[in-house]
Amino acid sequence: MPGADLLGAVAQIAAEAGQMALARWHTDFRRWEKEAGSPVCEVDLDTDRMLRARLSALLPEAGWLSEETADAPDRLACDRVWVVDPIDGTRDYIRGRPGWSVSIALVEAGEVVLAVLDAPARAERWTAAKGRGARLNGDRLTVGDRDVLAGARVPADALPRADRDFVAVAKPNSIALRIAMVAADRADLVATLRWGHEWDIAAAVLIASEAGAATSDAFGQPLAFNKPDPQAFGVLVTTPAIHAAAVDRLAARAATLSIR
Repeated sequence: MPGADLLGAVAQIAAEAGQMALARWHTDFRRWEKEAGSPVCEVDLDTDRMLRARLSALLPEAGWLSEETADAPDRLACDRVWVVDPIDGTRDYIRGRPGWSVSIALVEAGEVVLAVLDAPARAERWTAAKGRGARLNGDRLTVGDRDVLAGARVPADALPRADRDFVAVAKPNSIALRIAMVAADRADLVATLRWGHEWDIAAAVLIASEAGAATSDAFGQPLAFNKPDPQAFGVLVTTPAIHAAAVDRLAARAATLSIR
């Protein structure tokens, strides 16, 4: 397991990357779409290059998986792999909104063992190490105790008709930050019902689980990382007592939407 020195070093690198991105926020930078609905900007790419150089120097033997780097199968032979999203929540970054973060996870044998989310526009630094808890700006995190699905707080712009018994709370574009909200007892449930990539959720899932949250894919199955195809169908992060009920509620929708 990684030690405190490694977590501290990664947190410092994430903070430097966050400040680099923050300095260019609200400026004139190039932006485009990789594909329909998937924005990217030159700051994503610059931050990715900085992180790869710094993190690879920290652990030269570790593999690399990032949203902004072409995937290479040699990572599958590595005992450790960095799983990175240089700017999670690019849409908020481009629009000048604060709901974005630098997301860094270290994976060993399919499990996330170290995680950092740095959200400089929100003055937030989230950290976790497997078996050692999760923290926000140095303060220990503990998930909430909601035990009834109805009334659960969900980060959302609007709730679908089937979920009107939930309570919508402010939603950052970064899925990692939405998951972290459950860790900080700012939300009770976060769910996605689409195919997504490991770099979107790896760091935040460890932060949530170390705070005591229940985490799974949309079907309630355990999440694994550094897979040959680094995707999973959905993510579900909740307070422990409502997880099974949330899986049941989403089951029919998940079964339909997961077909591709």
